[in-house]
Amino acid sequence: MTRWEGYVNWRNKPALRGRHGGMLAASFVLVVEILENLAFLANASNLVRYLSQYMHMSPSKSANNVTNFMGTAFLLALLGGFLSDAFFTTYHIYLISAVIEFLGLIVLTVQACVPSLKPPPCDPATLCHEVNGGKAAMLFAGLYLVALGVGGIKGSLPPHGAEQFDENTPSGRRQRSTFFNYFVFCLSSGALIACTVVVWVEDNKGWQWGFGISTVSIFVSIPVFLAGSATYRNKIPSGSPLATILKVLVAASLNSCFSRNSSSVVVKEAAKENKETEAPTNTIKFLNRAIENNPMCSAIECTVEQVEDVKIVLKGLPIFACTIMLNCCLAQLSTFSVEQAATMNTKVGSLNVPPASLPVFPVLFIIILAPIYDHFIIPFVRKVAKTEMGITHLQRIGFGLVLSIVAMAVAAVVEIKRKRVATHSGLLDDATKPLPVTFLWIALQYLFLGSADFFTFAGMLEFFFTETPIRMRSLATSLSWVSLAMGYCLSSVIVSIVNSVTGNTSHRPWLSGTNLNHYHLERFYWLMCVLSVLNFIHYLFWAIRYKYRGTGTTTE
Repeated sequence: MTRWEGYVNWRNKPALRGRHGGMLAASFVLVVEILENLAFLANASNLVRYLSQYMHMSPSKSANNVTNFMGTAFLLALLGGFLSDAFFTTYHIYLISAVIEFLGLIVLTVQACVPSLKPPPCDPATLCHEVNGGKAAMLFAGLYLVALGVGGIKGSLPPHGAEQFDENTPSGRRQRSTFFNYFVFCLSSGALIACTVVVWVEDNKGWQWGFGISTVSIFVSIPVFLAGSATYRNKIPSGSPLATILKVLVAASLNSCFSRNSSSVVVKEAAKENKETEAPTNTIKFLNRAIENNPMCSAIECTVEQVEDVKIVLKGLPIFACTIMLNCCLAQLSTFSVEQAATMNTKVGSLNVPPASLPVFPVLFIIILAPIYDHFIIPFVRKVAKTEMGITHLQRIGFGLVLSIVAMAVAAVVEIKRKRVATHSGLLDDATKPLPVTFLWIALQYLFLGSADFFTFAGMLEFFFTETPIRMRSLATSLSWVSLAMGYCLSSVIVSIVNSVTGNTSHRPWLSGTNLNHYHLERFYWLMCVLSVLNFIHYLFWAIRYKYRGTGTTTE
């Protein structure tokens, strides 16, 4: 058997073709993703209630702590990706991170089980005592151990699964694309179980059972992951990608300021001296300065390959920036959309649906859409377009951005309808009674945003993994999770700015008060729609100019 160049097995011996890698190895990763996301979202989706009811925090403080917790977890994906590229394999980072998350969940489970580790129950005769001191330290230690573990898993698990496929063959590239589609499918499957079964258990049987289920889930994921050890091929770490990026930027800057050899001829000669087969490309020409002759310091001497790697990363950053707005739109699904539904008729036949269960809708749409997209839409487009990929990564991301624009427009129209019903029913000033209009109208915006999330998120994962140099793939893929965190932060900033600007006039702020019927939510949604349109135009500017590096993504 021939070796996989640049890959080793779990025993750090050369990985062999035919024995390591492939869909069997990736299938273990998909099962693990269901368990891992179940463990994370089972608590995150309902954590506000735990902090407010059992830790006696105010609603705003509870919401802020949950936002900080989830934002930290997604941002720490960068750390997981960096370590996977620089020092360890994705295999080892997942195992270390899963153990860290497991320890954090044990801390939270023990605290939920032992009454003396929680604040005393509220007494109607006295004020509630918010968690403090050692009890608060235990709570936040558990939460942020979980966040650290989740970050490491998010930064290592997707690239670990994707690197099981041979990118030098058309079948390998198609299988890798299928993997990313089903990765999002499995992520959503775990979320569906977490937001239904486990949330019900937490609300009806106690939080110790909810934390216990999460603890068991992440624990079971470890032997499941280990069961695939004999089939995995693991990329050999190649040093810090951040050091390479920094070295190229510093070398280009210093040589540009101080080097006397400034002609393009010198750059080409330097490329030959570095024994590269090609001269540097003409994109981002400033970075070509990094490979000039006679660098100021030998420590910043760069090769053409390093310069081209950094160019590829920099060209992908505008694409990353354009996805933040979509995640900002997604943030509305867990805030204003739930509040809208709470004012409407939430009965479906004899079943009364809790408004907090609405986030299940986009998850269901993704679970339905992923297999249809992979088994029917993509094969059809491949035949019609006569290309290997059918739909390119950037086309897929762009389609998701368009769907987010439609979703915000639909949300605005539905809100206009909801307020019209409130006016005609004489309930505009009475927010205590449900409006005579079904909450299923809200499901329309969930449908479009859920579909947008599927197209864009899976497209981002595949785009960053395929286009980024192999030495930086885990770090680049983790940007997909960072976009999610930044989108939620941007949503909070936009809401604050809108209230600040509209509150400076003689009118009340658009998004404040206790009665949602007095909000100008439809104007906010139209604003989000306009911002999404501008963001899409910005995206087109970069996407049209982008030239794919990887094989199989361009028209053939």
